[in-house]
Amino acid sequence: MAPLSKAGAALAALREDLVGDVFAPGDPGYDAARTVFNAMIDRRPAVIAQCVNEADIARAVRFGRDLDLHIAVRGGGHSVAGMALNDGGVVVDLRRMHAVTVHPGAAAVRVEGGATMSHLDRATEPYHLATTGGRASTTGVGGFVLGGGSGWLERKFGLAIDNLLGVDLVIADGSTVRASAEENPELFWALHGGGGNFGVATALTLKLHELPEFAIALVLYPPESGPEAIRVFREIMETGPLEASGGVLYMTGPPEEFVPDHLVGRLVCAALLAYAGGEEDLRKVAQPLLTLPHAGEVVTAIPYADFQCMIDDPPGMRNYWSAEYLTGLPDELVRVFSARANTMPVPTGTQHVLFPMGGAVAEGPSEFPVPYRDAAWAVHPFGIWEDPADDERSIQWVRDVRADVRPWSTGAVYLNFIGNEGRDRVEAGLGAENTRRLAAVKARYDPDNVFRFNHNIVPA
Repeated sequence: MAPLSKAGAALAALREDLVGDVFAPGDPGYDAARTVFNAMIDRRPAVIAQCVNEADIARAVRFGRDLDLHIAVRGGGHSVAGMALNDGGVVVDLRRMHAVTVHPGAAAVRVEGGATMSHLDRATEPYHLATTGGRASTTGVGGFVLGGGSGWLERKFGLAIDNLLGVDLVIADGSTVRASAEENPELFWALHGGGGNFGVATALTLKLHELPEFAIALVLYPPESGPEAIRVFREIMETGPLEASGGVLYMTGPPEEFVPDHLVGRLVCAALLAYAGGEEDLRKVAQPLLTLPHAGEVVTAIPYADFQCMIDDPPGMRNYWSAEYLTGLPDELVRVFSARANTMPVPTGTQHVLFPMGGAVAEGPSEFPVPYRDAAWAVHPFGIWEDPADDERSIQWVRDVRADVRPWSTGAVYLNFIGNEGRDRVEAGLGAENTRRLAAVKARYDPDNVFRFNHNIVPA
């Protein structure tokens, strides 16, 4: 850390130079500026620079480097491990940079680095266009896309990185770089899964697809009917149209109109069909689920952007997640998965989820550093709870889920679904050969590992 006098003068200069706001400990608004959705994360940066343009970002990066301070980058702040923050360093906060510019004639959209999925989806909706986005409206677009990007539309439109057309970056020396298939193609390759390792993404350009209609079917079952519901859902995913996606999960029954009173606050199984089309076609696809005896249902057309807001995890809760990607979903795995639901912390916001893969995900470009592309299913234990006294049992439950399904694991993982699980898991999320190639790109654009608050790639 630099001497106080130098640091104080530098901070005063940063406050003067930045168009955006600067927060330091003791400033009004500092605590709000350092809060993220996961209540388990409580970090105190020395400086939070809320940038409003590319020049602000470059200035904040140079400030951190001049004082030898660690630098974290905050887009949506949705990393479960709190990678958007650090202790005693600089946070480059992009949240005020959330403009979205739709180019309907080109079927493309330019998204600033601090935009969330809600900003993106609301902007494209009037044009009946969409692209694969995260499963929560509060997810930041930048981290989501650069980390691979798995969402409801992926079986039809591919992973988010399959729709990435270009990225504007501020790199470690404070200069700007454009990456696309034509400009800096090796960097562009690295940004297809390599996350925030290479610089601050100030804007991304994404391909859009026509999505004039969207519909959902949510069918609730008592937990003892879960295995049968999972098998029926599996059959729909394996034989149905690519417009059909969604997931099947165990959760605590919410106090909603469609949930019977006797299941509110208790373990339930839910099959969710998310359909990139109209309600009439969805009902045909969902019929096997609706034919099973069930406790509640919602089948409706809904704007995609509205659906994206329906299952947002509430702020202020404690979160711990993980994932395993699976070779298939045989009956024995269905049994093991369902049995683990019986030890899930209930009532909490925790969810025990199976996501279908396949379709455009499996058929997408094989050269990118996303080794989970060929997985048939993903299991995502999604721990959410309120009471710190539940930390130990909730975290252990997530780890138990992973251990249960490991015999069926491909070994690969989607890094956006996990926190800080060690270097081996980072390599599992990128692929061993890809990791070596990424390390060479890292050495070119960030040789000092300035951008390390991520699923980190060490420079070669």
